[in-house]
Amino acid sequence: MKSATEGGPHAPMVRSVVDAATERIAAVGCEEPRADAVALVADALGLSIGDLLRDGAGELSPELVSAIEAAVARRVNHEPLAYILGRAEFRGIDFTVDSRVLIPRRETGLLVEAAAELPEGARVHEVGTGSGAVALALLSERPDLRVTASDLSPEAVDVARENAERLGIDLEVTVGEGLPRGLLDSEVDMVLANLPYVTASTIFDRLPEILCEPSIAVTGDCGSDGLGVIRGVVAQAPSGWRMALEHDTHHGPAMRELLRDATTMRDFMGGERVTVGFAR
Repeated sequence: MKSATEGGPHAPMVRSVVDAATERIAAVGCEEPRADAVALVADALGLSIGDLLRDGAGELSPELVSAIEAAVARRVNHEPLAYILGRAEFRGIDFTVDSRVLIPRRETGLLVEAAAELPEGARVHEVGTGSGAVALALLSERPDLRVTASDLSPEAVDVARENAERLGIDLEVTVGEGLPRGLLDSEVDMVLANLPYVTASTIFDRLPEILCEPSIAVTGDCGSDGLGVIRGVVAQAPSGWRMALEHDTHHGPAMRELLRDATTMRDFMGGERVTVGFAR
């Protein structure tokens, strides 16, 4: 019996399929066409990228070729690679993601780094948790912390709970807008949030893939300057609460005005990305 990758004497080779996929993806202007093609082919074959690059010289069955072509067509339409694969890596952990949630970005790891400096047993709440990536990564790195999370979207909360269960991490996630009412009566050491900050007028200046992500998590009601949702959460916070908030790279000065005793962390590209300070 032939294996899944054995397609007969005229079956296409893995390398030629990767090359063809790369050309199609590159033709529409995607940033990393070769990496995308390799990831899609490896996923279809059930291989790691390393295994594919090392051993991927065999033939492909018609069924696998069809599956790869369907996945490549989605990427050609600028659907994010993470949605096609159904997962995204964040701080060394694979999280389930789909169109219900924002895809976690490397720069958002600054929120985890800010909270990781807290003393043992500190209480942390994440607003707008989405896939739960920040809260779950924080608990993975600092299991001594007491972490909860919330999100406006019930669909996003479902994803966060799925990730928590799959990873075996105990995380309480609730549905609600802004800071949960019950939280305001608690002692909280830090609030984390990556809230919408892309405006309706500037979203088209970004990669087209962002249009596939949920608008509630990208633009929301952030207003003309992108800070509307962030201001709303800061206004909810009791005076003196410490907050670490992600924002666009040009928002640093405004964020340092919004929070007291604020400092801004820079991302890996050098942009001002996360401001840490106290609610006034």
